[in-house]
Amino acid sequence: QVHLVESGGGLVQPGGSLRLSCAASGSLFSIYPMGWYRQAPGKQRELVASATSGGYTNYPDSVKGRFTISRDNAKRTVYLQMNNLKPEDTAVYYCNRVPPWPGTDSWGQGTQVTVSS
Repeated sequence: QVHLVESGGGLVQPGGSLRLSCAASGSLFSIYPMGWYRQAPGKQRELVASATSGGYTNYPDSVKGRFTISRDNAKRTVYLQMNNLKPEDTAVYYCNRVPPWPGTDSWGQGTQVTVSS
């Protein structure tokens, strides 16, 4: 069972930046593709960035060019650098495997990102 702890969220003005971190337990972390997901109020959780164990990354058009995912397998940590943030980026951000590990308890508590002036 992998335990995930997200951090780094906060309140930021439009156009600002944040860097999220996700610390993972578990010895097999490095072999799995990992991703950042977000869930806004009243909306389904969506994948906003993913990175394979070898570093190949992928993004939806909504964040491409603004978000950058990276990972440090030795530290079992995944990062999400978010630049030029927009109000529509407001959500709780989570990390998990891609696809997610099964079970609701595979998700961490998430970290709130609020973009507002």
